[in-house]
Amino acid sequence: MSDTIEKLNRVENELNRIIRGKPEVIRHLLTAFVAGGNVLLDDVPGVGKTTLAKALARLVDADFRRVQFTPDLLPADIIGTNIYSPKEGSFQFRPGPVFTNILLADEINRASPRTQSALLECMCEHQVSSDGKSRPLEAPFMVIATQNPIEFQGTYPLPEAQLDRFAMRLSLGYPEPEAEAEMLADRRSGDPAATLTPILNCSEILELNRQMTRIGIEESVSAYLLEIIHATRRDPRLTLGASPRAALLLADAARAAALLAGRDYVLPDEVRSLAMVVLPHRLVTDAKSRYSGVTSAQILQEIIQTVKIPR
Repeated sequence: MSDTIEKLNRVENELNRIIRGKPEVIRHLLTAFVAGGNVLLDDVPGVGKTTLAKALARLVDADFRRVQFTPDLLPADIIGTNIYSPKEGSFQFRPGPVFTNILLADEINRASPRTQSALLECMCEHQVSSDGKSRPLEAPFMVIATQNPIEFQGTYPLPEAQLDRFAMRLSLGYPEPEAEAEMLADRRSGDPAATLTPILNCSEILELNRQMTRIGIEESVSAYLLEIIHATRRDPRLTLGASPRAALLLADAARAAALLAGRDYVLPDEVRSLAMVVLPHRLVTDAKSRYSGVTSAQILQEIIQTVKIPR
């Protein structure tokens, strides 16, 4: 297992070479991938969201599909449809792009709610139901969705039910001047992502996921995690607190982070830091907080500061 962790560290180093100056975001992305979670990349255009997803798929030798979400996209364009075969004299199921390992749902909020809902079963149960038959998706499976938080014309906001299926919401942001200078230097001789070769394979990722489930969480750390979850439900400024699914995903992310750090136990600091990328997009603020400019992330930060850290 130490060899696989070493390979994963090499994957992380390569991603840091492709996307300069964003080590924390890349670590969170790998944590979600090992934990089997989906990720929402919520950021302005041109900061490397698609490049990051494609680079990850190439480095772990995973099948990769990209779907550009548009208002006229239909559910069948994602999950597949039945096509009549004259040769067979019957309808044959033609799989859609969701039958892959890593699916990039580009600008997911530009598709209609009907099309967005086609991903709900895929993201949670890793299967597709069509014409009364369920078809499992190949493991590992991960949805990396992107959306632009600035431009809202012609978009459909993601409903809470879909946001709750994303393990993390991450934002790359603009690089620092030094990192951007390094990026320009990297591309003098071409796109460095084009030279990437696989370091891990999907079977090794699945083994990491199985190993992750064996990571222990002490009772005090588990109680600390749950206290943060329950505090979001009690806060009067939040009309929707964290769900039980959020608690499970936060625990899995903490286990995966411990595994990446080479430990077989979870630290409270891992729960504390990961809560800021696992929980805010699931929380809904009341009208007074929204009009006052208070975000769910700010409220969560206050909650975390008030919950006592176990020793």
